[in-house]
Amino acid sequence: MEKSFFFKNAVWVGKKTRDEKIFTVIRGRFTISEIKKVTINVLSLGFFKCYINGICINPDTFLPLSSDYEPSCDPCDEVLSGHRIYVPSFDITQYVTKGENVIALHFGGGWYTHSMRVFGLPKAIYCIAEQLDNGLTLHHVSDESCKTGESFVYGYDFVKYENHDYSIYTDCLGKDFDDSDWENALPTEEPDTEYCVTDCPTDKLIGKLPLTVVKKTENGIVYDCGQNTTGYPVLEIEAAAGETVSVYFSEELLPDGTIDRQHAHSQVFTVVSDGNKRLVQPEFTWYGFRCFEVVGNAVPTCVKVVHANIPVTSTFECDNETLNWIFKTFTHTMLCNMHTGHPSDCPHLERRGYTGDGQLTCHAVLSTLDAKTFYEKWLQDIADSQDVLSGHVQYTAPYIRSGGGPGGWGCAIVEVPYQLYKHYGDPQILTKYYGNMRRYIDYLEAHSEFGLVTSDKAGQWCLGDWCGPIILYPDKDISNFDQQILLPAPMVNTYFMVKSLNQMCEIADIIGKTDDIPEYREKAEQRKRAIQAAYFNTFDGNFIMNAQGANAFAVDIGLGDEKTYPNMMNYYKMLGHYDTGIFATDVLTRTLFEHGDDALAVDLLTNNGEQGFAHWKQNGATTFHEYWDSNRSRSHSHPMFGAVVAYLFEYLLGIRQRPHTAGYCNLVIEPQALLRFNHISGSMHTPNGTVAVSYIKESNGIKCRIVIPKNTKAIFRYSDREYKLTDGENELVLI
Repeated sequence: MEKSFFFKNAVWVGKKTRDEKIFTVIRGRFTISEIKKVTINVLSLGFFKCYINGICINPDTFLPLSSDYEPSCDPCDEVLSGHRIYVPSFDITQYVTKGENVIALHFGGGWYTHSMRVFGLPKAIYCIAEQLDNGLTLHHVSDESCKTGESFVYGYDFVKYENHDYSIYTDCLGKDFDDSDWENALPTEEPDTEYCVTDCPTDKLIGKLPLTVVKKTENGIVYDCGQNTTGYPVLEIEAAAGETVSVYFSEELLPDGTIDRQHAHSQVFTVVSDGNKRLVQPEFTWYGFRCFEVVGNAVPTCVKVVHANIPVTSTFECDNETLNWIFKTFTHTMLCNMHTGHPSDCPHLERRGYTGDGQLTCHAVLSTLDAKTFYEKWLQDIADSQDVLSGHVQYTAPYIRSGGGPGGWGCAIVEVPYQLYKHYGDPQILTKYYGNMRRYIDYLEAHSEFGLVTSDKAGQWCLGDWCGPIILYPDKDISNFDQQILLPAPMVNTYFMVKSLNQMCEIADIIGKTDDIPEYREKAEQRKRAIQAAYFNTFDGNFIMNAQGANAFAVDIGLGDEKTYPNMMNYYKMLGHYDTGIFATDVLTRTLFEHGDDALAVDLLTNNGEQGFAHWKQNGATTFHEYWDSNRSRSHSHPMFGAVVAYLFEYLLGIRQRPHTAGYCNLVIEPQALLRFNHISGSMHTPNGTVAVSYIKESNGIKCRIVIPKNTKAIFRYSDREYKLTDGENELVLI
């Protein structure tokens, strides 16, 4: 949309030079004649807080949503496909009075001004619409009459720290502040961008956590809020004027009760006191932490939990506590990584929308959370980040220079729209992004040798799988993280190309592009032959020595011989735990379930070894870690291994869609591994309503209760028996 749609006659305003502080306050005055309905469209770049007559109307949000704001920060040798800014709108009727009112915008920060990608100077624009009784609308807009002054925020790095200095604090955000000595704002250059409605869930205050005092140290007091989370503590400052209070965050405590600096990620919040007792909290960043140390004269009153306002719409419970922990911890980890309109790899170190992590967990997220509009927005970010010239898809969306690979990362442009279609049944999303998919397949073709995807963008990483376990390499230097993966990157990346081509055959059939299907099938077969020729050992039936899930990748796309799958199954029966990175863990688990080896799949999911979820659980983790080896993990809040949560619903609960259907309108309820549990139950929300199942082992058999929403066809299948299910509650007893 054009700027005028949101900001009729409004002007972007700001300050003069890049040398100015990035944190600025802009004040404007407007007169309301009738209090019928008053709304505002408002943008400040980067993050902003908007005050009307001294009241903050977005106190715990990070607006606007992150995006590729404008072309000024495109990669030097690429042209990104799109640039947009999401415009927040608010009803401010309750905040205004007849007569003169004041708007104050406190802004600066976020990705817009971050040192890794500085788009430009902070700037702001707003349009206040006053609806009159006669049906007309008056507009009060930003222009050169606005005044600009300095903020009490004086130091800032979006991913590390925020500093406040209350010795320079004024009540400049309030209505009665005298801004006559302030300079007038200056018109600034307008972004070259598309303006969009904010229809994606934004960050909100989700709840508050109580605190436990862990230890009084030589310098301060250590607190624990009981779980790894995102947000910030609220501090009651009691320090004398000029004294500093600092908060140091960490995800872990050391055995002596002090915070573990290895997992602090340089996160600090600092306040210089003016001698007045006041409550303070960070304004323009969140922290990822479980514990923190307060150094100085201040007391934390609580921890605010802040992330995207997305509800959990699923349940899962059984008599295996590890599986229960996996479900609960995945949803919590995922929510901790949902901020500013994209799913991140971690909520502290990088905070980026990695396409690898995001496409890997997409199916599990859409199965458990009400995240449709969140992922639709992020999918547009992925498409925006595609290079117009080559078709290359970036490793993060919105784009920040990062590392990844041409398969598990870039193929998000196929996987994410495909999963959105499968979960919600709307083929328009496939049509919208079909051209992007084709362009990326062409890119993979151009970066192939002898039928294998062998390279990506020059000078960048070219990863295959990622985050393999250290146990295989006890004597190896692990300073270079990608050296722990035995699987050749071309094998993994070509696997993803084949998987995407297979999905595109299905997509082309759905949207009426059937003429393209023979081309995709032929390309897929060519790539499969190349994988088989390069990596298959005809003597023993294995790919890459059957290590780290190599056989699972092959079996999943129909490669190998009669020995390949049994070799894989027998190997993991003997091993008893995962030896896989992030992608192979998902593929291996699903492949076992698909072949009916549910007992082995459950054994891997619940194994007590160091390469398993139970190890994290037993060590008190409340979020998933970056690596199986917790001591090696930089981050203790990475959701990517949680992709397997989708299979708790698909295979253990048995909620699956019939082939070639979407939107959960035609179901086959076919549970696996029922005899492993005394009881297992769960539910998930679908476009037609909630599907719920429970299985309880009783003396006369297994009692099954299945709830099917209206307008949904469903059958129940177990062993060699099949039953037609009806709308509402169904009960069966399996003897």
